[in-house]
Amino acid sequence: MTATDADAEPPDRARRAFAAHDAFERDEDAWRVATTAFDAAVSAEPGTDEQIRFTVRVTVPTLSAVTADAVADVVEEGWTETFERRVVDVGGVTRGDGEFDPHVAVDDGAITVTFALRDENAVRAVDDAKALVDFVEGTYVQGVIPGYEYTEPVSDLLSAARRQGNDGAV
Repeated sequence: MTATDADAEPPDRARRAFAAHDAFERDEDAWRVATTAFDAAVSAEPGTDEQIRFTVRVTVPTLSAVTADAVADVVEEGWTETFERRVVDVGGVTRGDGEFDPHVAVDDGAITVTFALRDENAVRAVDDAKALVDFVEGTYVQGVIPGYEYTEPVSDLLSAARRQGNDGAV
């Protein structure tokens, strides 16, 4: 292993923070988020000073990728633009002081949202990474358009939301 390879290894405190958090599972060079229906992973590497650099990536399907019905191009474009505008408005989601400049990429039926996060406190950063994943998932579900027949994983998310909503019924 070269010095460069060693520098890219996640700091021990980041590994411990991920291991202690029940939402994450180790997957080669990242930690997968096991509590979301979407593809979400977080990686960590040494940063400057005492900070650790975390990269949070969440990939969600486009609207037409999860509907049994045909989606008009204008609806798909409008839905995607709205999702992009809403998902970058991260203010107040995390406990850390970081400012985020999320990157959103749309490619072949999927939208990938990437956040860069830096923090000295690994436990807080791992909690913040999970909060960012939850934010993307919540933003996605809030944008689901009624009237379409949805396929997995969106149909499962909607069913879970209905069940949870009914649990609070009087």
